[in-house]
Amino acid sequence: MPTEAASAADARLRGGRSADIRATLQDEIESGRLPPGAALDERALALRFAVSRTPVREALQLLAARDLVRIAPRQGVTVSRLSIAKVRAMLEFIAELESVAAKLAARRIDDALALQLDTAMAGCQAAAVGGGAAEYSLANAVFHEAIYAGSRNVYLAAQIRQARQMLQRYRVRDFQNKQTIAKSLQDHLKIARAIQAGDEAGAAQAMQLHVPVGSTGFSEFLATVPMHFFEADTAGDMAWP
Repeated sequence: MPTEAASAADARLRGGRSADIRATLQDEIESGRLPPGAALDERALALRFAVSRTPVREALQLLAARDLVRIAPRQGVTVSRLSIAKVRAMLEFIAELESVAAKLAARRIDDALALQLDTAMAGCQAAAVGGGAAEYSLANAVFHEAIYAGSRNVYLAAQIRQARQMLQRYRVRDFQNKQTIAKSLQDHLKIARAIQAGDEAGAAQAMQLHVPVGSTGFSEFLATVPMHFFEADTAGDMAWP
């Protein structure tokens, strides 16, 4: 029989494998490589990670606790889907938080932040002209991170990052065409100039308009997302004005 120490060591090893599998799958879900609604088979995952099904099952349970997968009896495991209403609510939440960050950055503008915004804008412009969706997406992240840092509110910044991370799998096609990139670039310029001018209200308003929560902006956003990514929630969807 295994000793108590050996059993404890085995449990730690299995727990480490579960954590590694969870981290890998979470990254693939949040990046969109495993899209909403995708099936996750325990046996296939065990083969992929060269482990027994136990750590795979534990990893899936951890993901379910984070609402990233759905475990349904006799139906299996799938990547969680959100309703259209919930996605819109999350975008509204992000828009409000980002607008506060822009307002605080304008309030606390200094030479270092002004230069950081200019550098971030230059990166966005270069990516818009000579790059593609991936390059602009990275430049976009750098621009927004400059604003989070400029707000000098680490709690607010953490909340924004967490919310954006939860929604990222629905936004992988944000910059798939030049028109979308051009609009984003124009929005960034308005936001940056308002912050650099110390215009708190202007910065907040420009950021609010940047996030796709208005009727037109949200409709354009929905056009980039396959409808089967969404959970059916007719009542919730109809509740929006």
